Amino acid sequence: MTGQVRGVQLARLLGQWHALPGRRRSPDYAALAGSVRGLLADGRLPLGVRLPAERELAEALRISRTTVTAAYRQLRETGHLASRRGAGSWTMLPGNHRVASTGLWTPLDDREMLDLGVAALAAPPQLLSAARAATEDLPRYLSGAGYHPTGIIELREAVADAYTARGLPTSADQIMVTSGTQHALDLVLRLALAPGGTVLVESPTYPNALAALAGRRARITTHGLAADGGWEPDLLLGSLRQTRPKLAYLIPEFQNPTGHLMPASLRERVVAAAHAVGTDLIIDESFVDLAMDGTELPPPVATYDRHSRVVSIGGMSKPYWGGLRIGWVRASAPQVQRLAAVRVGVDMASPVLDQLVAVHLLADAEAIVADRRVQLAVQRDALLGALAHQLPEWRVTVPRGGVTLWAELDGPVSSALARAAEEVGVRLAPGPRFGLDGTLERFLRLPFTLPAADLVEAVGRLAAIRYDLDRAGRQRWREPAVIA
Repeated sequence: MTGQVRGVQLARLLGQWHALPGRRRSPDYAALAGSVRGLLADGRLPLGVRLPAERELAEALRISRTTVTAAYRQLRETGHLASRRGAGSWTMLPGNHRVASTGLWTPLDDREMLDLGVAALAAPPQLLSAARAATEDLPRYLSGAGYHPTGIIELREAVADAYTARGLPTSADQIMVTSGTQHALDLVLRLALAPGGTVLVESPTYPNALAALAGRRARITTHGLAADGGWEPDLLLGSLRQTRPKLAYLIPEFQNPTGHLMPASLRERVVAAAHAVGTDLIIDESFVDLAMDGTELPPPVATYDRHSRVVSIGGMSKPYWGGLRIGWVRASAPQVQRLAAVRVGVDMASPVLDQLVAVHLLADAEAIVADRRVQLAVQRDALLGALAHQLPEWRVTVPRGGVTLWAELDGPVSSALARAAEEVGVRLAPGPRFGLDGTLERFLRLPFTLPAADLVEAVGRLAAIRYDLDRAGRQRWREPAVIA
């Protein structure tokens, strides 16, 4: 087992479970069991965690123990819960499910699912030629052991050149190649954050970053992003000065999930404030290549760094392909060496062949990224058009880059909508996945990485499901407060 969740913690995650609309009326125990399954499906409740005792959860939810007992029984019957007398009950993977590409649970028969839970593109056509060229380059590495903790020199130089071209002079000694951006984040946290350290993050933010911070037992504080404007400068700088966190994790380019772009003036002020309070900045640049509509990017955040307070991370997953597990860290040369020392206790090095593929892709970056931007703009506009036609009550700010829309729904129904959508072949990432303790139920992330026709079809199915939710549960709702 990975741990235990207390009654009050699970109650916060469940939120207004008893009031969530459904496609059909159900008793309280079934609604509770369904809400727990929803938490399991979208990763907010992990595999192998022990749930609170029936009496403890009943007290936390202020319901009868009989209701909790019946809900646990139903979860055992569906394979989501295992119990042993004297040992408690813990979550498990049902026999008819598997771990999907997102790391979340999914039914075995979901091959035809329209997956809007993954914000990543299929591979570009240039990948095959890059792979062939990489195999021709491979022999010159075969005489050695193949371990390169900071990465092969060709790739480090290519990444450094890309930073230099953006106006941030960078040498290969400042680059460490990792097995994806998530791996880069994990290594930085291992080096820079002691267990229990305080970290400031945006809200909403990338769910896997929250998972990485939870793995380090970090104390997380949040800065709420405005739905239509992004960062509130005075509030963000005030949060840094008041909480004085050890680290701050920010996504300034087309923020995941909101798509916001941080202006240059705020970037400079954030770096200055971080230095003043002793905070190191982790800047996630996963989407920096995916500007659209002729958007001109501000200088990289590290441009304003004079004291080695900024560590930038990025990778190949978003502009190229998620299956190519290549990421990187840009930091000072001494920091890179310390990261390499940490790394050898984790995975030694990234695969040489994958790095060679990345070298060839980056050599053709101008053409590949240009094609990606055109593709994403078409798909984004198709998704926006479908939403305007089918779900006009939803509010969406048009992003100028990235791969996601952040939709404000017409009610706090994100989790209920996600559960109902599974039944009609659409997978969603509900708003609470991107925040803490069950907030953001009024929001939904919608990536535009699928073909345009699939996006239009998915929105049509969601519109029908939203209508069904209204018919079943509208009379239960009062006008909710906006959650930002």
